[in-house]
Amino acid sequence: MEVTAAVAKKAHAKFELESLTLDEPRADEVIVKISAVGICHSDLAARDGAIPIELPAVLGHEGSGYVERVGESVTKVQPGDRVVLTFNSCGECPNCTDDRQAYCHQFAPLNYGGVRPDGSAVLSSGTETVRGNFFGQSSFADYALANERNVVKVSGEVPLELLGPLGCGIQTGAGAIMNSFQAPPGSSVLIVGAGAVGLSAVLGAVVQNCANILVSEPHASRRERALKLGATQVIDPVDGPLPDQVRAALPAGVDFVLDTSGNADVLASVALCLAPRGLLGLVGVPADPEATLWVNVIHAMVLGLRVMGIVEGDSNPDEFIPRLIELYQAGRFPFDKLVKTFPFAAVNDAIHEQETGETVKAVLLNENA
Repeated sequence: MEVTAAVAKKAHAKFELESLTLDEPRADEVIVKISAVGICHSDLAARDGAIPIELPAVLGHEGSGYVERVGESVTKVQPGDRVVLTFNSCGECPNCTDDRQAYCHQFAPLNYGGVRPDGSAVLSSGTETVRGNFFGQSSFADYALANERNVVKVSGEVPLELLGPLGCGIQTGAGAIMNSFQAPPGSSVLIVGAGAVGLSAVLGAVVQNCANILVSEPHASRRERALKLGATQVIDPVDGPLPDQVRAALPAGVDFVLDTSGNADVLASVALCLAPRGLLGLVGVPADPEATLWVNVIHAMVLGLRVMGIVEGDSNPDEFIPRLIELYQAGRFPFDKLVKTFPFAAVNDAIHEQETGETVKAVLLNENA
């Protein structure tokens, strides 16, 4: 079928709207008419080469919409269902069968490969292959080909234009606090960076009843937004070394640090913010693929510090995304305050606003959905 998509052709270049051919669904695949799609940092990282997908490619991995058609073996959804699209997983490896889909043994090829597992393309322009299947969806388009495993059926009570970002950025930030850390009531957390992931982590910390929610962020508008969403203290990095500012508020340090920045210079100081037995979680994608984490070994040993990489907030999307929607409906997870919508054709304007900090979470709307 013919679709309109925003195509990434060159690193650091603008996306170009083009008409492409989308393959028909196979037995376990689903065609989704995209109502809205969030713009995530990972989309831009993939365009610019930090995530290894060949160009030209259709990216986008925070799609939401309506099921258009399903393959013959699909039972999870049916045409007309409202769905959120999320990351893909194999369903068969030890981590998938242990309910840890975010650490699927096939995560990289299934989400970054640009083609189906058998090497076949899902998108083309004439005789030229265009890479797709990004996070099992490539939803920077008016239609996307997804898989039964990475579609999540949702109720009809919340506007679809809000729900797409739950598929990655918001579930990553909130899930880091709620699932990965399982932060207990009364605990303390430092969140480094107040973009969409960091502010979603603030919302997750409020849900967990954390007593101290500190946010370090250079943009004044985002610090202000963090306070409105539930942060108990905000830190401007230019005001002094991060460990000094944290320990001025909490002399023993914090129980948890979540880094969403991926900034090597920042990471060099975050371990010094942790209390004994503190846990550092890493979700920020560094601009330099060779970036390393500096930790003083004696300091880490004496205090029993822990470090964990976090993928997709340790989420089981079929359970966690509906949970976040329920929290939103109950007034306890107001992630809509992060979202600004744009027409799909304004994709490059939306990216510019998000990169400059003017917008926290840009969401593209398909006017024909």
